[in-house]
Amino acid sequence: MKSRICAGRPRMNTLAAAAVSVLLLAGCAGGPGGPVEGGGARGASSAPSLLASGAADGSPSAAAKMVCADETRDNIVRILSLPNLPRTTDSWADRLYTCTYALPAGSLVLSVKELADPAAARSHFDGLAQSTVSARPIEGMANLGLAAFESTDGSVVFVKDSFVLTVDASALPDALGPHSVSRGAFAYEVSTAVLACWSE
Repeated sequence: MKSRICAGRPRMNTLAAAAVSVLLLAGCAGGPGGPVEGGGARGASSAPSLLASGAADGSPSAAAKMVCADETRDNIVRILSLPNLPRTTDSWADRLYTCTYALPAGSLVLSVKELADPAAARSHFDGLAQSTVSARPIEGMANLGLAAFESTDGSVVFVKDSFVLTVDASALPDALGPHSVSRGAFAYEVSTAVLACWSE
């Protein structure tokens, strides 16, 4: 993905429209067609879907671990024009995989909640939306089968299959990087990069 986003929340609906192209056309080196363990081209032969289920041993799935993988780190470096890869820490508890990026401006937290099935994932997503005071739907994503909401603190949440993805940029300043990207738009672009990998 080579799209650039500018500061300010008015761009969010434009970004939602652009996400159609991102999710359908963007490549991901660590996606199901690449060397990620447990991957497989979506819809190709009998290879398992990346989002089919969690790991059999109770550890995070390959899909969840993508939020802390090189592809995601590279996208964050590109968006913010960072000179070095950011340091990360990760955790896995209660079927929630969390990856925290130590950025120069503050912490960025990506998390994936793995649920039993799409219905449970949607119920979890709806609960998050109801408990987030400033939540508002990201228009245009429902048409892609991707329910999503954003909050005024700079966080975005998506539900896809049995997974709920959250990108929390609330600890970051209002504008980031050399192009003064808003933290909400930054969280959105990071999340769509992950979704592009999941959608391959």
